[in-house]
Amino acid sequence: MSRIGNKPVVIAKGVEVALDGQHLRVKGPKGELELDIHPEMAVKIEEGELRVERPSDQKNHKALHGLTRSLVANMVTGVSEGFTKTLEIVGVGYRADAQGKTLNLALGFSHPVNFSVPEGVTIETPNQTTVVISGADKQAVGQAAAVIRGFRPPEPYKGKGIRYKGEQIRRKAGKTAGA
Repeated sequence: MSRIGNKPVVIAKGVEVALDGQHLRVKGPKGELELDIHPEMAVKIEEGELRVERPSDQKNHKALHGLTRSLVANMVTGVSEGFTKTLEIVGVGYRADAQGKTLNLALGFSHPVNFSVPEGVTIETPNQTTVVISGADKQAVGQAAAVIRGFRPPEPYKGKGIRYKGEQIRRKAGKTAGA
């Protein structure tokens, strides 16, 4: 029995849900998202809730059941509240600057790193060492944050690099001089 798959997804106020066969469209104040549901899963809209049902108790159906419910819940949450990820830049001379649809990063390389912002994602820089990524699509926001972090991941000796806000970096001692 899938605990996640059996939970109904409550449709928030101001969110419109349209189901056309196996194509789900969710529209809200933060944007519009679409999803093609697996042919073996059934999604039903009843009384302000979305329910995902599976045809049998086979292992792959159980897995798809929870996955489909999570994807649908993330869509409803995304168009009503949105998702954000915050990155911190640590290092002398490391800085970020958002200019339109481009994020310019100075990360200690001999050249600036320019990241073009994907569709449906917005990037803000409240200060030079903080990057806030937000959008309705949880996967797009997470992927953009991962790509930006990948330009200069935090290193264990000095802790320099790009990290998620609140991320703990395991520090190493390094070489010791002497004996």
